[in-house]
Amino acid sequence: MCAHRGAGKIAPENTLAALRLGRSFGYAMAEIDVKLSADGVGFLLHDATLDRTTNGRGRADALTFRELALLDAGSWHSAAFAGEPVPSMTSIARWCIENGVALNIEIKPTPGRERETGAAVALDAQRLWDAVEVKPLLSSFSEAALEAARDAVPDLPRAFLFKELPRDWQDRAAALGCVALDPPHRLLTAGLVEQIHQSGLRVATWTVNDAQRVDELIGWKVDTIITDAVNLIAAR
Repeated sequence: MCAHRGAGKIAPENTLAALRLGRSFGYAMAEIDVKLSADGVGFLLHDATLDRTTNGRGRADALTFRELALLDAGSWHSAAFAGEPVPSMTSIARWCIENGVALNIEIKPTPGRERETGAAVALDAQRLWDAVEVKPLLSSFSEAALEAARDAVPDLPRAFLFKELPRDWQDRAAALGCVALDPPHRLLTAGLVEQIHQSGLRVATWTVNDAQRVDELIGWKVDTIITDAVNLIAAR
């Protein structure tokens, strides 16, 4: 089980507070979104703009990380998290390593910065997890970002995210050097999970917030299940 954007519904998503809360519910794996600041620093944010989850406005990659770090990324969620900062990938990596939390890092480039973001995230991940046995999984909807991550650091594991199953999923995953496919859970059937496994790939899926559906997916031997409901579905 994997905590989506940390505990991204009961705490402000993609913040250290969310990661800590997810860990407090026993989740030893989390999914986060990483993009690049104007000065090339990896930081956590889902959207292409700052408006929804911070008190900033406009393009997320228009500010330096020093400027981003001054934003409030918690008040939009609730007063209890007022002042929660936008975290760097580096700070989150250090906390996760120290607290035994594995990461699925979704490379979430601002449009137009796909290859730059993919390469930078991979190189930073290689440095940050150099002495750690369990490396982060790099995933993305952007094939250009995954290609750049593959070219920069071939040894890091990668997963191909998609919203609809492409007919040539096996060829595309192979070209990207992926170890896993990451489809939405609504697409999965027992037969498809078996087919993906038989191709030599693992199956990660998102975003599953119903305990009965989690049990069904576990019964099909889905490898990783990403959920928002960390306070309702027990970590396994």
